Amino acid sequence: MATLAQQHYELSGHDSYISARFQAMASPCEFLFDTLDKSLADSLAQKGVAQARRIEQKFSRYAKDNLCFAINNAEGASVKIDDECYRLLAFAQTCFELSDGMFDLTSGVLRRAWKFDCSSHIPQQRQIDALLPLVGWEKVTFDQHSIQMKPGMEIDFGGIGKEYAVSAIADIYRIHAPDMSVLINLGGDIQITKPRQHKLPWRVGIENHEHVISIVQGALATSGDAKRFILRDGKRYSHILNPKTGWPVANAPSSVTTHAPLCVQAGCLATLSLLNGKDAERFLQNQDVKYWCTRV
Repeated sequence: MATLAQQHYELSGHDSYISARFQAMASPCEFLFDTLDKSLADSLAQKGVAQARRIEQKFSRYAKDNLCFAINNAEGASVKIDDECYRLLAFAQTCFELSDGMFDLTSGVLRRAWKFDCSSHIPQQRQIDALLPLVGWEKVTFDQHSIQMKPGMEIDFGGIGKEYAVSAIADIYRIHAPDMSVLINLGGDIQITKPRQHKLPWRVGIENHEHVISIVQGALATSGDAKRFILRDGKRYSHILNPKTGWPVANAPSSVTTHAPLCVQAGCLATLSLLNGKDAERFLQNQDVKYWCTRV
């Protein structure tokens, strides 16, 4: 009989490594272990999958019994938070400041007006105007112990949650497999714990780009609208929204992938570049990071 852990992922052996594939955060995910020891890979996969599911359950806006739900349904009351949540909020604050207010976890409420289902529906301006008073990270008050927002406001960890999970899983593997290279891939957001044996690279196909790259260490993150957009009268509306106007950012690339030491850093850079619209490439060049950019 399969164990509970085995029901959550599929182990496969390859020439020089073992993979564990599973679903989490509405995405196909996998771990690549630089070992042929199936028992060891199985033990490590259990730890990684458990961490991914823990973070998803805690911060997903789709759950009805988690911390995110409590924060979004507090109706103006203060909500107690733990250190992990505080660190995520502090990172969001940093991103907000670096982007001049464009990276805003409260902007998710705009989804009530925008339905990015590849249809041609565009909301009315009055629908957007009704939601804009509920957007604005500067209206959120938090410290190490609690968070408080205006009634009706929401936060959506989707912009940083998956990347945070990748880096958190990498931290676990550095403890439990300090001598092994592990590639963590949650829906295309990737981090490698250390270089592989014999100087072998991991080969990664970048979503929405037409080539495979070799990566030895560091992280990759991709942001874009390949699967979430609106096409109306020949014009493409990205799901990357300007929190100040409530409308999609104009002239942004359809996809940006960035390389950085940690996945949370790569993810932040990819998103910030899209928020720069037509100046996305210039922004990335100023950050002195390696990137891949696609425009349609």
